[in-house]
Amino acid sequence: MNETRHVLITGGAGYIGSLLASELLRLGHRVTVLDALLFGGESLVPFLSHPNFRFVKADVTGPRALRDALRGQPAADAVVHLAAIVGFPACQALGRQAAWRYNVEATQRVFEQAAGLGVERFVFSSTYSNYGLSPDGAPVTEESPLNPQSLYAETKIAAEEYLLSQQDASCAPLIFRFATLYGISPRTRFDLIVNQFVLEAYTKRALIIYQRGYSRSFVHVRDVVHGIMLGLDAPVETVRGQVYNLGTNAGNLSKDEIVGLVLKRLPETVVTYKDLTFGGDMRDITVSFEKVREALGFEASLSVDDGVREVLYALQSGLIRNPQDGRYRNARFIVQ
Repeated sequence: MNETRHVLITGGAGYIGSLLASELLRLGHRVTVLDALLFGGESLVPFLSHPNFRFVKADVTGPRALRDALRGQPAADAVVHLAAIVGFPACQALGRQAAWRYNVEATQRVFEQAAGLGVERFVFSSTYSNYGLSPDGAPVTEESPLNPQSLYAETKIAAEEYLLSQQDASCAPLIFRFATLYGISPRTRFDLIVNQFVLEAYTKRALIIYQRGYSRSFVHVRDVVHGIMLGLDAPVETVRGQVYNLGTNAGNLSKDEIVGLVLKRLPETVVTYKDLTFGGDMRDITVSFEKVREALGFEASLSVDDGVREVLYALQSGLIRNPQDGRYRNARFIVQ
């Protein structure tokens, strides 16, 4: 962003949000984080003394959460809505009613409050899980049919539909469908494929791979933050009511290719393949990212190989000392 702005981040203590808050503060912007601290708040501790940072502990399902967080504060220019029950295991752990309340109803409430407060734009984090299984094998675009295979994807689609119905509102909605994330952040997750494979190979010297031929799409968490920043900086009429797949064509990889990158760093790892189909977020898909590249100029700067090296270093050096802790896994932390 070229001018100093005030950005409110819901879920700002999380995997993406904590890194986004750091980047916004680095660039001189004002940041308010609203988070219920379901996964702890250690990721925000370094920011507490920053004069442009404010933290509010609140649940986004509350009818006045946003209004109360901004009471007595400078008006917010943008809301980045990251707060959600993220991933199909976490949604399954809480159940349909809770997943719908946090992922759909809360989105509606936060957007309504943002619009009522005069916020200019509303950035929403969605997922390429919405596409499900590609019927013809061709790369999916933002115009491709949505075919959710999980409760998580169903909730994200419902939230998207609501926001797209509000594109004529004073607050401009912008939707990013993220590829599968990887890499280190102030609140790292080890329940994501790349990070999980590196952890298991490092700690167990073994990997068990299901659905080995399936392809997915991967993007580094720092590149996602860069994409969000581009969405905040673009002219509001350019992004109003738009949906962008956020990732890189180089991140369209099969599980076998991910395993190969892990073995490059940890060649002693024993890999076992199992033919097993299980209920959940089934994806075998290649994604097109041409729209975000052409419209916002987005280019990823990091590869999956970079991410594997980064995660392995964090483990080997002891930067993350207890990676098995539940705080690094969304579903596991919820059910403990």
